[in-house]
Amino acid sequence: MGRRKKGEKVDGWLILDKPVGVTSTQAVAIVRKLFNAQKAGHGGTLDPLADGLLPIALGEATKTVPYVMDGVKTYRFTLKFGEQRSTDDTEGEVIQRSDLRPSDDQIRAALPAFIGDISQVPPAFSAIKVDGERAYDLARGGEKVELAPRIIRVEDFRLTARPSADEAVFEVRSGKGAYMRSLARDLAQHLGSVGHVSALRRLSVGGFTEKHAISLDALRGLFSLDAPGALGHSPAAFEHLLPIETALDDIPALALSATEAIRLRSGQPVGLLHRQDRDRIRGFTPGGMVCAMSDGKIVALTRYEAGEIVPVRVINH
Repeated sequence: MGRRKKGEKVDGWLILDKPVGVTSTQAVAIVRKLFNAQKAGHGGTLDPLADGLLPIALGEATKTVPYVMDGVKTYRFTLKFGEQRSTDDTEGEVIQRSDLRPSDDQIRAALPAFIGDISQVPPAFSAIKVDGERAYDLARGGEKVELAPRIIRVEDFRLTARPSADEAVFEVRSGKGAYMRSLARDLAQHLGSVGHVSALRRLSVGGFTEKHAISLDALRGLFSLDAPGALGHSPAAFEHLLPIETALDDIPALALSATEAIRLRSGQPVGLLHRQDRDRIRGFTPGGMVCAMSDGKIVALTRYEAGEIVPVRVINH
């Protein structure tokens, strides 16, 4: 007989407005403890010195984390010209200086070179693994870390404010794996100067936006207000949990009959070859993902192949 998991069965997404100074791992641990959830994970690391959206998956929602991590993200960051730092943000030591300050027109003229599929070298102080070790652990230990460039996608990159000659504020829409610290570093160098990120906020992740978010202080307050001394029993806090399928809004959905739902839950594919199924599968892409639903709840993440949907991840409510 398997050992019983600690905590309660809590399923859904909590969109946390993470404060500066808290790591993504710490934030997940705090939320998991507050909800007394058996399992938790997050939809994409956010630097400790950054604030903003950190989607946290509880319970069965952890099965949809990869689809959130693959989603487009929006950031706002401030680039401070004149100092390049070892970490490409305010935490590191100054390793190079420059007196050159580009004009607004020069900045805007440079931005198209950083839009589309571009090559980017991640920061040495990042969570990327090198021979099984985190790059930031090696860098903090004094080792010289050289990471290979990777292709990332930047959909939009705009100058939105210029508080001073030393600072420029940008908004960026980017795909998976894009580092804002690298983007800031490379833009400054492209303009003949050096620079680092002095402030960074994540504004959206996939379909999750700031309207879905709750701050850590506000979340803690709901638990202490509704259930002093007790974890996982705050009705007001649970109102902020979003359904698992919220993370899959851009994936085609298929409504199942009760019999089809039973087949999928048992790991069996469901055939969709009958004439009456034509309307149901309209718009499905061969090999593409489909969110299978029953009674308004997700049953499984499936793949549409050869006229049937094949379960990839079954969701146990």
